[in-house]
Amino acid sequence: MSKTVKNANLLIDKVVRVYSGDIISTDVFRGDVTHTVKKGALRSICSFLHSDKELAFNYLVDVLGVDKNTDTKRFEVVYILYSISNRLRIRLKVQLDDGESIPTVTDIWRGADWPEREAYDMFGIIFDNHPNLRRIYLEEDWEGYPLRKDYPLRGYKDEFNPNGEEKDLG
Repeated sequence: MSKTVKNANLLIDKVVRVYSGDIISTDVFRGDVTHTVKKGALRSICSFLHSDKELAFNYLVDVLGVDKNTDTKRFEVVYILYSISNRLRIRLKVQLDDGESIPTVTDIWRGADWPEREAYDMFGIIFDNHPNLRRIYLEEDWEGYPLRKDYPLRGYKDEFNPNGEEKDLG
């Protein structure tokens, strides 16, 4: 059995055994494991992955927002985690409806501060109990979230952008 398959089996077996009712689906692509999990279990699963000695996911690589532009569960928040000591990688996905918030993981990995703020600034995803949730790229009074699929490609028309689209006020 190759090391990649062995690692994937460990990440599937250990996490699914402990959180079987909280995992919606599990995918493996080229040895990388992705668990889609329920929002309410996210913090518990993250704490487990971080503190379990056999796994020891001590490095949060990134937190990403994805706009699927569907009527239900429009957004996905993807957490990419890495265990430096064990050389393991895992992804966690959480699905959200538009306007739904998700708990922060900044108290588990301090490095989540910036990417959670980026997901907020670009997609409008709210992270509950985030210590400093504010825009990082755009002005605080900026209207809209530029990485949402319904955001106009040329932006909205205003005094600084005469070529943008008119805002729908209806």
